[in-house]
Amino acid sequence: MPRRCVFCGTSCRSFEPDICEGCSSDIRWCEQLYGNGNLPLDTCAAPLEYTFPVDAALKALKFRRRLDYVPAFAELLWRVFNELPADIDALLPVPLHWRRHALRGFNQAAELCGVLHKRSGLRLLSSIRRIRATSFQSGLAADARRRNLQHAFAARTRITARHVLIIDDVITTGETCQQLAKVVLAAGAQKVSALAVARA
Repeated sequence: MPRRCVFCGTSCRSFEPDICEGCSSDIRWCEQLYGNGNLPLDTCAAPLEYTFPVDAALKALKFRRRLDYVPAFAELLWRVFNELPADIDALLPVPLHWRRHALRGFNQAAELCGVLHKRSGLRLLSSIRRIRATSFQSGLAADARRRNLQHAFAARTRITARHVLIIDDVITTGETCQQLAKVVLAAGAQKVSALAVARA
């Protein structure tokens, strides 16, 4: 059976799985693949802009369990992954607090990261926990985002990876990845980068 576009439902050609040519031309691609590294991040990358229909699709994935979006977005991440620094040796999905994970039933970052893990063969880190049940970041100003995420993550064990790649669905101010990166570096990593589906 031909694969269907996740955005409009039309048949997709084999070289562009899950996103048809029409939708591929309609969605807004980031003019610059790499954004500001936002210290302590070494590299920060995303293929898409967080505009319609990408924003609606990511919200549907996250809040309406539309896991059928995962293969398409993971494919886009994989294309970008191959252009990232070659010394990346571990993957880390942004962790959810256990209460939110139980309520949602899954972690969208982990779903996306799982595909990259299988295709790249890189190890998947699970030693970082979200220890505070933070409020949703959407709708918060930059300062409020920073306060919301302070002391939200903790490492259970020492990290032996040299360059860790954080995987998330959306990067807005970058505060989540920055706070997570600080914990990863303190736990032993030498460098941390971030890769997301979209950037606001």
